[in-house]
Amino acid sequence: MQALCRDCLTTFETEGRCPSCGSLRVVRHPELFELSIAHMDCDAFYASVEKRDNPDLRDKPVIIGGGRRGVVSTACYVARIRGVRSAMPMFQALKLCPDAVVIRPRMEVYATVSRQIRAMMDEMTPDVEPLSLDEAFMDLSGTAKLHGAPPVVMLARLIKRMKDELGLSGSIGLSHNKFLAKVASDLEKPRGFSVIGKAETADFLRDKPVRMIWGVGSATQAALDRAGIHTFADLLRWDERDLTARFGSMGTRLWHLARGEDRRRVSANAPMKSISNETTFFEDTGNTDILDGHLWRMAEKVSDRAKAKGKAGRVVTLKLKRADHSLISRRIALRDATQMADTLYREARALFDQVGNQGPYRLLGVGLSDLVPDDAADLSGDLLDPQAAQRRKAERATDEIRKKFGSDAILKGRSMR
Repeated sequence: MQALCRDCLTTFETEGRCPSCGSLRVVRHPELFELSIAHMDCDAFYASVEKRDNPDLRDKPVIIGGGRRGVVSTACYVARIRGVRSAMPMFQALKLCPDAVVIRPRMEVYATVSRQIRAMMDEMTPDVEPLSLDEAFMDLSGTAKLHGAPPVVMLARLIKRMKDELGLSGSIGLSHNKFLAKVASDLEKPRGFSVIGKAETADFLRDKPVRMIWGVGSATQAALDRAGIHTFADLLRWDERDLTARFGSMGTRLWHLARGEDRRRVSANAPMKSISNETTFFEDTGNTDILDGHLWRMAEKVSDRAKAKGKAGRVVTLKLKRADHSLISRRIALRDATQMADTLYREARALFDQVGNQGPYRLLGVGLSDLVPDDAADLSGDLLDPQAAQRRKAERATDEIRKKFGSDAILKGRSMR
C-alpha cells in the first residue's frame, strides 16, 4: 500500500508509523501516487486568521459576524462543537455559545492571506481555480517531473508550508475529478487529507446522501426528496432521460455525478461574475428601520469584498424574499463602476423604496455585478449629488483607519440598527 508521511513527507510502502520520523500522520491509498486533481479548503479560515493574530483567542470560541441582528460568517471549531453554524442568526449563535468572542470580519486582511496561499499554489501548478478566499481546485497533472515528486507530496508540502509560514491549517481532497476532490476535502476536517480513487468511486458513493453534492441546496433537496431520491443509489435507478425531463440540466449533471463522472476542467481563468451578501432573518420583518440597517451592513460587506479583490461593479442588485417565499429582484446599471459602500447602500435603498414595503420579508440581499478592475471605479463626479466625492474621500479615510486600528474603530450609526 502506497503511503506518505504528512509530517516529514517521506514516501514508503510499509504499514504502521512513518519509518523516518515515527509519525502516525500517514495517508495510505493504492492510487496515492497516480491521482492529480485536488481541492484545498482552509480550516475555519476567518476565525483561524483571527486566532493567529491574537494568541489570547487560541482556546476560546470565536464567531466572525455582525451585531446581534447580524448573522454568523464563520465560526471556529470550538464554537461549532456548541452548534454554531455559518449563516445562523447571531442572537441564536450566542444562545448556544454565550461565551463566544464575536469579531467583525476584516476582509482586507483575509484577502491578503488568501493571496499568500494562492502564491504557494501557483508555484506548484498554473492550473489553480479559486472558489473563494479560502478554497481552490488544483490540477497537478504532469507536474511530477517539474517538482521531482508526485502531486500528493506537493499537496502535503503545501499544507506544511501554510502551517509553518502562515500559521494556518487546511484540508486536502485528492481524486480523479473536481466533484470527488471537493467531496474528499470535507471528509476529515479539520487538518484532513482524504483520497478517493477511481477503483473505489462506485462503492464509496453508493450509500452517500445526495445532499453532499456541491450546489444541491434546500430547494433542490426538497425536489429530490419528493422524487424519492435520497442517496446516490436512488439516483442510479433513474434513467438519464427521465432525470433530465424532471430536473432539467441539473438532472443530467446528477446522472453523471451518481456514477462519479465529472468532466469539468480546473480552470485558472474562470472570471468572477459578481459579489453579493444576503441574510435570512430568524423572524420575518417589515420594519423599515431594521431593513435599512441590514442594507447598510450588506453594502459594507460587499464593498469590503470588492476592495479586497480589487474589483468594482457597474450593476447593483437588490434581492427580497417575502414570507411566502416569492422573490422580488431589482437592479440598476450605474454610469460609473463603483466599489464604495456609500454608493452601494444609496442605490440599494433607492431600489427598496421603488419596491415599496411589500413585507414582511424573510430574506434580504445586495449584489454587485458587471465587474471590472478597481482602477476603473468612481472616475467621474455626480452633478446631482455634489457631496458624493466628499463622502468617497471620507470612506477611503475610514478604510485606512480600520486597516490600522481594526474594523470596529469607526462605525456608522445606521450599522447599529
